[in-house]
Amino acid sequence: MPLNIPNLLTWLRIMLIPVFLGVFYLPDTTLSLHHKHLVSTMIFALAALTDWLDGYLARALNQTSAFGAFLDPVADKLMVAAALIMLVKLGYVDMVIAFIIIGREIAISALREWMAQLGESKSTAVSMLGKVKTVFQMIAILLLLCHESLVGLPANALGTLLIYLAAILTLWSMIYYLKLALPQIARK
Repeated sequence: MPLNIPNLLTWLRIMLIPVFLGVFYLPDTTLSLHHKHLVSTMIFALAALTDWLDGYLARALNQTSAFGAFLDPVADKLMVAAALIMLVKLGYVDMVIAFIIIGREIAISALREWMAQLGESKSTAVSMLGKVKTVFQMIAILLLLCHESLVGLPANALGTLLIYLAAILTLWSMIYYLKLALPQIARK
């Protein structure tokens, strides 16, 4: 495992997950619900920032590695899954929406792994649709974690709308990737 700045940022994102979850398990006398929302939003925003930054730095510093390419999406999926599960527990996200998003991530990760074993990994590379889905998902989660009004806008209502749109984009992108893999699936 190459120890470089991009990989360290990815490890930081993974280490933030128990901190993120732990915030909600602190007693209300230690941290009010308002402050739990604020701290968890900041932690998730930091994680989202490191997701962008590690990819940028890996390319800019020519520090890309097979290990980093493996670990980065794992860290992203773990953080998103942790946030969605917590949002379900808090009653801010419907369980079906969380299942759609987490289930798609597992299914597409498995599909990509299988396609890589067949030497066809380029056919299921990340698409623009997948990137748009991720942006909607991240913004929705941030708004739902914030759960308060931002500049007069109800963050929870806007976050709810965006998480539903993210779920639709999630299903759409899953169908897109499955269509790309269909010729290989039909042959096996």
